[in-house]
Amino acid sequence: MPSFYEFFAGGGMARAGLGPAWTCLFANDIDSKKASAYKQNWGSKEICVGDVGLLTTGNLPGTADLAWASFPCQDLSLAGMGAGLKGLRSGTFWPFWRLIQSLNSEGRRPSVVVLENVCGALTSHNGADFRSLIEALRVEGYRCGALVVDAALFLPHSRPRLFVLGIRDDIEIDPALVAGAPQEPFHTAGLRTAHAALPRKDRGAWMWWNLAPPPSRDGRFADVIEKVPAGVKWHSPAQTRALLNMMSAVNSAKVEEAKKMKRLMVGSLYKRTRPDENGVRAQRAEVRFDDIAGCLRTPNGGSSRQTIMIVNGSQVKSRLLSARETARLMGLPDTYVLPARYSEAYHVTGDGVAVPVVRHLVQHLIEPLLQNIHLAHLAVEPAA
Repeated sequence: MPSFYEFFAGGGMARAGLGPAWTCLFANDIDSKKASAYKQNWGSKEICVGDVGLLTTGNLPGTADLAWASFPCQDLSLAGMGAGLKGLRSGTFWPFWRLIQSLNSEGRRPSVVVLENVCGALTSHNGADFRSLIEALRVEGYRCGALVVDAALFLPHSRPRLFVLGIRDDIEIDPALVAGAPQEPFHTAGLRTAHAALPRKDRGAWMWWNLAPPPSRDGRFADVIEKVPAGVKWHSPAQTRALLNMMSAVNSAKVEEAKKMKRLMVGSLYKRTRPDENGVRAQRAEVRFDDIAGCLRTPNGGSSRQTIMIVNGSQVKSRLLSARETARLMGLPDTYVLPARYSEAYHVTGDGVAVPVVRHLVQHLIEPLLQNIHLAHLAVEPAA
């Protein structure tokens, strides 16, 4: 069975995507509440709670096939303050990477490394942070490439994320896994621009990963909505009217169009500060009724929690997303145990990685990349 380390593990959503065919050797997160959710769902054997900067290679058993790191995004996101990889949160990438360097010096570097973050990592500090990530991988002997994958390809949830995937440079790569040129939808214009700005050495170690597109998504936002929501209350009529009054003419028109539809319409709503017709900044309510939820965000990232607006003919209701609804939007099964407190459950899901995205990357890239290694091991093992 292939094995992995899961850094910045949160509630173990990368582990959920990897699936039962993979063995977790070690997991780490500094947040004790997220780690509690991890323990509830995966047990307490592998999870180590604490600062990644205090770990040593002595904490990491064996030699993992994969090191997965969904390191904090706040300093790289549009809602952050622009500190980038020098920030206290996103900068925790560096102590994680020092562990990989130490494993390398011990002859135990993982065969594959995956870094997951927001797409702002491509442009942070005018692309310097992205260049630092790619250089770090190359210097430690990894060929690498990146993909931008939107969870909306799999789930009714708009959540584009950057995945940097590096493989040891001594591993033979199946040519079918590498594209001759960037391809949509995974090699976006922003990614191509970031790649073009890489130094020659790093472009020389670059791979345009050939990731198969997923089947067409058939789920709608309305499909994840609980008929009897747990942990949240419906807004009062006055609260819903207040949201409607905060809308611009464009967004009010969306609500009126939704009323004309002959089915239940579920809209995703965020409050944002926008300039009005006089240039004065004011809070606005912006809604979408395209059967896709807006990207889950947590207050720690500088954004408000997501509100839903449900329209059924002339009836309009609103409330916060329930914790279970956020889990469904991330592709977690209803058997996944969420923290009892709403805010803690929202942080587990809102800071996680979409499960079917991980699964797709594993099935179509990571496992095929590792296949040659495992075949080589089988070839040298003595016969029983």
